[in-house]
Amino acid sequence: MSQLLNTGDPAPAFQLPNSKGGTARLADYAGKTLVLFFYPKDDTDACTREALAFSQIQARFSRKGAALLGISRDSIASHKAFAKKHALKVALGSDEDGTVCNAYGVWTEKQLYGRKFMGIVRSTFLIGPDGVIRHVWRNVRVPGHAEAVMGQLAPDA
Repeated sequence: MSQLLNTGDPAPAFQLPNSKGGTARLADYAGKTLVLFFYPKDDTDACTREALAFSQIQARFSRKGAALLGISRDSIASHKAFAKKHALKVALGSDEDGTVCNAYGVWTEKQLYGRKFMGIVRSTFLIGPDGVIRHVWRNVRVPGHAEAVMGQLAPDA
């Protein structure tokens, strides 16, 4: 298991194919704030609600100079179908081999109904324009989360 990242740590670099048809790299967001949210699975109830919540206020994030990127281990085909089905505005990065999930410490042992398995712990990282982690949310509960993240951004000038 990788070490947990905390506020003040440099964000690990990444390069992933994304649902918009390109590649998402941490370097692409230099000079911008990045909201990087990790979620377990496309088209499941909580993950759909989270992606929709971020999509619904994406314009507000943009006005504050923040970009959004969701990451799971689902394939690009799955991401594209998920995004189309729910008209998602946020880009989704595909981390099929789990490299980025491991780097951010979100791939961990979970337990459900007494069964242990490996999976993504729903987590969000607010990364500053300098590539340093400004805030971390772990074990995210979806209701109100997108607004909580918005609340951590600098107020409008």
